[in-house]
Amino acid sequence: MPSTTQVLIAGAGPTGLAAALVLRRNGIDVRIIEKQASTNPGSRGSGLRPRTLELFHQLEAKDIIEKSSQVIPIRAYKPGTLEVAKDLWMETVNEATPQIPYPSVQLMGQGMTERLLRGHLAECGCNVEFATELRSFEQNGDGVIAHIARIEGDKEVTDTIHAQYLIGTDGARSVVRKQLGLAFLGETREETRMLTGDVRFTAEGLDRHHWHRFGDMNSKMVMLRPCPSIGTENDGFQVMLGGPEIDLNPLFANKQALCDKIAELVPAKFDFKEVIWYGEFRPNIRMVDKFSVGRVFVAGDAAHCHSPTGGQGLNSSVQDSVNLGWKLSYVLKGLSPPSLLETYSEERLPVIAEMLNLTTGVLNQSAIGTDASFVRPSRLLMLGVNHRTSSIVLEELSPALAAVPAYGDSNVEGVLAAGDRAPDAPGLVDAKGGEHRFFDVFRTTYHTVLVFAPNVEAATHIINAIDGKYAGVVRAVVVLPGSAFLDKDEKASSVLTLCDAHRHAYTGYRAHEGETRAVVVRPDGFIGASVRTAEGVERYFAKIFVSA
Repeated sequence: MPSTTQVLIAGAGPTGLAAALVLRRNGIDVRIIEKQASTNPGSRGSGLRPRTLELFHQLEAKDIIEKSSQVIPIRAYKPGTLEVAKDLWMETVNEATPQIPYPSVQLMGQGMTERLLRGHLAECGCNVEFATELRSFEQNGDGVIAHIARIEGDKEVTDTIHAQYLIGTDGARSVVRKQLGLAFLGETREETRMLTGDVRFTAEGLDRHHWHRFGDMNSKMVMLRPCPSIGTENDGFQVMLGGPEIDLNPLFANKQALCDKIAELVPAKFDFKEVIWYGEFRPNIRMVDKFSVGRVFVAGDAAHCHSPTGGQGLNSSVQDSVNLGWKLSYVLKGLSPPSLLETYSEERLPVIAEMLNLTTGVLNQSAIGTDASFVRPSRLLMLGVNHRTSSIVLEELSPALAAVPAYGDSNVEGVLAAGDRAPDAPGLVDAKGGEHRFFDVFRTTYHTVLVFAPNVEAATHIINAIDGKYAGVVRAVVVLPGSAFLDKDEKASSVLTLCDAHRHAYTGYRAHEGETRAVVVRPDGFIGASVRTAEGVERYFAKIFVSA
């Protein structure tokens, strides 16, 4: 008898794990399978962008943020010596603001990110099924029939899973994408080769506070980045090695040859302990022309792959998952029509297309080998990524806004519009004196309607319009100016009322004292609507729900 589930996810990297966690947080039944027999030990995908950190916060996975580390400067050395030539920063370390609490890139090896996500998923009653491979599938109007094979001891066992939906997060060689027949347009830079991997060692003269660079890509180069999540003795390094003067082929065949090459290029006394993993990298710059066919979706590397020089891969993939996850949850709960799922492709395609252009530009610049080629543009922080052109956002306060790129800089026009990321705001005080922040209010399980009003009475018409509707997936929060009076004796209400004592919310959301307006924040942390009236809120939810 075939087993059943609401959603089957093929691939248990960060993309699949994030998708599974969003769905489980929403109460959806999920199975997640992984072809590999064990977890990924590597540090690839180590740069966590601010926008992704925000999503981990709202996904109740803050331990990823807390255990990540700050970026460190690159230290370049004079040829053949340990004499420092210069220090430079690939990423700028920015000051946190009330609206942007995570302003800089943080570092964590992908293996650690996956481990923490698996822990949260296990708490939600879902565990990765390793050594289980999706072989093929077919779909119809009722669901997807997936044919899988798993290893049990020394035997291969085949099975069938009936799912309502299938998500392919199975990497660049995706079985799901290939069987859907999706175009995977782009190029492979065969001439650009690098070796990347994780090695445990100690070396005299190399501290753990810098990313050490010897040589350049015009001839031969090795970069050694201290990585705390590698090994257990604070001796792990991520290694990147390449250049036209290095023959990489012998290195791939022999771990000792790799260690010898590192020692040859770096004038230090090494004590090599372990080569954890290493592999070949060639830039593969491709993307699908659509993210779904019927009841089957692709996300992450299964949908797009590119140069890692911009550090966007894991981050874009997680953002794919959160976008799809909340929409699929609503449809499975019967709250939203299946047509809502079409906006997954609509919203993510322009973002990914622009991301590929950006990362390819960074790759081309990196090939020059100058110091400037190591500096990353601020747009890659992803804070300006937006869905302003989406068919399901509603902007009534500034309808004449000019179109901005999908990777637009964060609020460069001084205007916050529907489709933009929703800022944080700390220091919000409730009637009992408790403090709140928006990022602790926002969740991937519901919409948050922020009602900015001079007093509670002025917010009533908007609150009444959503009260008792939408099956618990809409939460209202009244935000009063700092001058407003909060009645401590007021009876408990299901509506959270907060006083913006420090004006962080009013400043971040471009609200004005004395006016009444509503900002609807989606479960993925983007603004779905910016309106003035209850009717505006209802118009937005009519785009989302079956009967709004």
